Amino acid sequence: MTPQPNGPTPDSAPVPVADTATGPTGDRAAGALIDVRGLTVDFPAGDESVRAVDGLSFRLSAGQALGIVGESGSGKSTVAAALLGLHHGTGARVSGSVEVDGIDVQAASVRELRRLRGGTAAMVFQDPLSSLDPYMAIGDQIAEVHRTHAPHVSRREARRHAVTVLDRVGIPDAARRSRSRPHEFSGGMRQRALIAMALACEPRVLVADEPTTALDVTVQAQILDLLHELRTETGMGLVLVSHDLGVVAGNVDDMLVMRNGRAVEHGPVGTVLAAPREAYTRELLAAVPRVETPRTPVATAGAVPASAPASGGDLLLEAVGVRREFGRGKNRTVAVDGVSLSVAQGETLGIVGESGSGKTTLGRMLVRLLEPSGGSVRHQGRELTGIRSDLQMVFQDPVSSLNPRRSVGESVADPLRAAGALTDAEITRRVRELLERVGLDPRWYHRYPHEFSGGQRQRVGIARALAPGPRLIVCDEPVSALDVTTRAQVLDLLAQLQRDLGLALVLIAHDLAVVRQASDRVAVMRRGVVVEEGPSDRVYDAPRDPYTKSLLAAVPVLDPVEAAARRAARGSVGALLGTAAG
Repeated sequence: MTPQPNGPTPDSAPVPVADTATGPTGDRAAGALIDVRGLTVDFPAGDESVRAVDGLSFRLSAGQALGIVGESGSGKSTVAAALLGLHHGTGARVSGSVEVDGIDVQAASVRELRRLRGGTAAMVFQDPLSSLDPYMAIGDQIAEVHRTHAPHVSRREARRHAVTVLDRVGIPDAARRSRSRPHEFSGGMRQRALIAMALACEPRVLVADEPTTALDVTVQAQILDLLHELRTETGMGLVLVSHDLGVVAGNVDDMLVMRNGRAVEHGPVGTVLAAPREAYTRELLAAVPRVETPRTPVATAGAVPASAPASGGDLLLEAVGVRREFGRGKNRTVAVDGVSLSVAQGETLGIVGESGSGKTTLGRMLVRLLEPSGGSVRHQGRELTGIRSDLQMVFQDPVSSLNPRRSVGESVADPLRAAGALTDAEITRRVRELLERVGLDPRWYHRYPHEFSGGQRQRVGIARALAPGPRLIVCDEPVSALDVTTRAQVLDLLAQLQRDLGLALVLIAHDLAVVRQASDRVAVMRRGVVVEEGPSDRVYDAPRDPYTKSLLAAVPVLDPVEAAARRAARGSVGALLGTAAG
């Protein structure tokens, strides 16, 4: 099994809850929607096996929400899959008891599991791109799920229902966009479409595995508020799996902390967050970035003060009135509309905004992976006319940006081979040095991407970006899918590389706390334009634009009482989205 990145080490043994199947709030067996007792899941690994879940027990009642948190590899997603019987036929060995709405999942037939999945219980997966059919329109996929569990419904009625649920989860112009295919949606919109599909049949139990990972803070708030309303109105139970403790804090009743397949701590969310018993839980909380905490400046050679824009000899990269359009005629979309900004040597510029605001498009234009439709990008005062080795990019999804059929060493070596200045032996030596520099074992040169954890794959992406010796790296959502401790490790790695190499960074993210922690200056984008820009402390502590204020107000907080007050202040989801709940 691939070693995991170093995480917090508790100073006391984990406390399993296998002997406390009633959970922290008492015996609810009579009305339990979910009743899990002694769940153990083993996966084959050659001649041995890996225990992913070890004797886990909990219950969930109608209208109640349970948050399951922990680092990558803790067993969270394995538990979520077991609730819908998704380990059937995979070779996994599952023992213990899992009942969902009175159905024994372990003993259920294929037909019973089909009725369970989508009808009684639904699941929202973490990666919408791999969960959606790339060849089918989004609306048709939702309609297909609806008709599977309600065969009496006509195709036309199912299509209308698909538009309704897309509208409810905040897809703009839902009737038209329902005819779009997944690749025509942004990452956040694809996740909303996947949530709409899960909600299509109004299930009694919703299992959400990292449902808001790819979403910006305002859409995240909308989706979580929607789930809260559905729980209140229908009595739907919710199992929320997340590495974001802020998301869990304001949206669940009980919280279960997992590590190495076992329950470390289990109790009411307010109690666990305010007075955690276990050192591991305390260290998870300590790793959560806080939006109210100013950044500690990174001292690098050649950096300019954060209070002043880049200028003169310190100027490394400058965008002047850049514009990018996609499509033609009535289908024309302006993704970036006349943006001007600059980056100095050794500084970090953070770019935040909602999904579809143009952040990624702008980042790709800065390194010339996309040609601007108008305006110019200047490198050290000269027009940038092509891809340069000293301008590199770390992509959001390391799974899709690394070739699964090539070893990670070969992927990191590609930029060096393209340069043609080194021998094969020199390239191999340089790649091993890069792997070691980003915290990976050089002996893993010949391993493939699927053998690494998410955080390790992101480190491989950083090593590949470092290979040509860049002066600036654009990092597009480099930590959005990582747990809090791994996220902290990757951010620390970027800061260390910046200190050692004098790198300039452009950090694109929807997590405002991460951006504040890592950026000297911040640019806030909305609908293709920059609505506010300035030193991080000024933008966060005294925002001038109403849109910036709304983003900051939507940031999740670790206090459940404050989170509930914010949700009440936002009002109903229908009012929040500006649509009928339908």
